[in-house]
Amino acid sequence: MNIEELRNEIDQIDRQIVTLINERYRHVLEVGKLKKSSNSAIYVPEREKALLEKVAKLNEGPMSPRALQAIYREIMSGALELEHPLRITFFGQEGSNTHLAALAKFGHSVTYIPSTTIAGVFKDIEAGRTDYGCVPVENSTEGAINYTLDTLIMSSVNICAEMDLRIHHNLMAKCSREEIKKVYSHPQILGQCRIYLQEKLPGVEIIEAESSTKAAGIAAVEPDAASISSTVAAELFNLTILEENIEDFSNNTTRFLILGNQSPARTGDDKTSICFAIKDKVGALYDSIKPFKDECITMTMIESRPTKSSNWEYCFFVDILGHREDAKVIRAFADVEKQCKFLKILGSYPRSV
Repeated sequence: MNIEELRNEIDQIDRQIVTLINERYRHVLEVGKLKKSSNSAIYVPEREKALLEKVAKLNEGPMSPRALQAIYREIMSGALELEHPLRITFFGQEGSNTHLAALAKFGHSVTYIPSTTIAGVFKDIEAGRTDYGCVPVENSTEGAINYTLDTLIMSSVNICAEMDLRIHHNLMAKCSREEIKKVYSHPQILGQCRIYLQEKLPGVEIIEAESSTKAAGIAAVEPDAASISSTVAAELFNLTILEENIEDFSNNTTRFLILGNQSPARTGDDKTSICFAIKDKVGALYDSIKPFKDECITMTMIESRPTKSSNWEYCFFVDILGHREDAKVIRAFADVEKQCKFLKILGSYPRSV
């Protein structure tokens, strides 16, 4: 076939695709009615995970798994809009990495509301102003985001999903590279680009900003300033990207939490996050985590934070593989609780796809 004949074939396929998507959405509307009548959650993380895994198995190429997942996230986003318009709070400003993570999780058909603080994300959910929230929790280069951990201790919201996002950082400005005297960005991002800044911009003043997007806004008005921000921020503030992908490690990834008021059901491939405070005795931490070894449960993260209620007392955050309803997890938690001053389950949720 020539190119015109091939394009005609593609047009026919596009018509079929649109017809089938609308047929799918008609079923979605019926599902939405049933959810409302039973007061069920509109966004169901366990269903999302199962669907993405199912369509991945159906894919025989040449479409890449990444492209298929992106397409289906937008299809699911449109479905959420039809069932019930969702409102998602994210930490930072439009164009920030947390905004990008929220978009990657919920698509473009929901309403996004920025929050200048991580605590603000939690408060929006607790007050019912928004349905879900998105906050960063750890980076593969710089480690845990402490303020998120601290807020999880005090909040009543649950972790109901997670999102891993490969993070790329870009040097951008309105001036030339040689004219740069100051570089602005969020402290975590500056830490992820520490080697680059030392080697490529020695002597340049490094200044912390509230967010990478705010840093881009400063660089847009200060004549000798640059920022390390996302490509979206460059577009928002009409900045020139002087160099792309300046992060020190190419596999730089940030893990984000999706917060809400629901408790997802088991999928068979889940994580559970907990925090606990240990008793003041020899071997207390060992005794507290030994039940996970006894039950053959894998720990994927452990971090400590001061309790803030008493000097030199610490709260430990642990992620494990498994769901709070798994028999071995129930047994392990019962044993952990015996060894601790307190134990709080922060949420069980599907592992990131």
